[in-house]
Amino acid sequence: MTSIRPPMRRSEFIALAAGAATLGLAPRARGADYPTRPIELIVPASAGGGTDVLARAFAEAAKRHSPQPFITVNRPGASGAIGFAEVLNARPDGYKVCVVFVELAILPFLNQIKFSADDFRMIARLNADPAAIMVRAESPWQSFEDFIAEAKRRPGAVTLGDSGVGSIWHLSGAAMAEKAGARFLHVPYPGAAPGLTALLGGHVDAMCSSPGEANAYIQGGKMRALVVMSDQRVPGFEAVPTLKERGVDLAIGTWRGLGVPRATPAPVVEALAEIARKAAAEPGFREALSRVNLGYSYADAAEFDSNIASDREAFRQLTGRLHLG
Repeated sequence: MTSIRPPMRRSEFIALAAGAATLGLAPRARGADYPTRPIELIVPASAGGGTDVLARAFAEAAKRHSPQPFITVNRPGASGAIGFAEVLNARPDGYKVCVVFVELAILPFLNQIKFSADDFRMIARLNADPAAIMVRAESPWQSFEDFIAEAKRRPGAVTLGDSGVGSIWHLSGAAMAEKAGARFLHVPYPGAAPGLTALLGGHVDAMCSSPGEANAYIQGGKMRALVVMSDQRVPGFEAVPTLKERGVDLAIGTWRGLGVPRATPAPVVEALAEIARKAAAEPGFREALSRVNLGYSYADAAEFDSNIASDREAFRQLTGRLHLG
């Protein structure tokens, strides 16, 4: 016998519609369960450099605050563009997080990438460091003045290594040369670590990087820093003068933080921000940075966005003035 269902009452229809709506919103609510599997932390730089050290320190600190681990994956090259692009081309689900750094605010003005910081949602800033000029311990240049005098005596003959064309260390070295009235032969490497290795091997005369990235060599007596490009002397390198102390009005350097593709759901972004805030506050994270003299500088997304916007304008003017575009 066939039974005939009576017409659906209005209350039943509303309940069914509400259930359907809830199901339709389910993908957006998944942030509450995030993360359910390991998260790739893409490092757009070589192993061993400051960005890599920071990423691994963060991944270790995050273990206490994330149910799933952060797995560091190095994707060096093109001043960070390769790693940045990999994250932007990935599914925006929070399972591929990028260690972003200052080149993201530079490369668009060099016409080297078709994306910008606007394509990311920032999670947090974790670090900031000034540029510095390093030489080998046996270098004849005992001071920044000696170094500049030699570059002026032999324009274009003194070689200055950096972490790639368009990188912050390339831009810092170029800005320093412009301000000091000297000319160097810039030698790009795929990151600060290989550049410092090249300096150690005598393949370049000097290297521009953060002092923290060269700290192991400095502490080991194999290199020395001639100058730092900051407003004030850097903790851990108090004996190294600033450019401003040497009559060159320039302060420039890097920052590093975390970002995800702009389309990443808000609940996932919020979950990552909470993990980042707690991991950055871990004493172990700060100690890991301090051991290699990387500057701890935490900022939430709003402050980080403001920082980036300010730097972008400064780099737009600098790259135009240096004709690097």
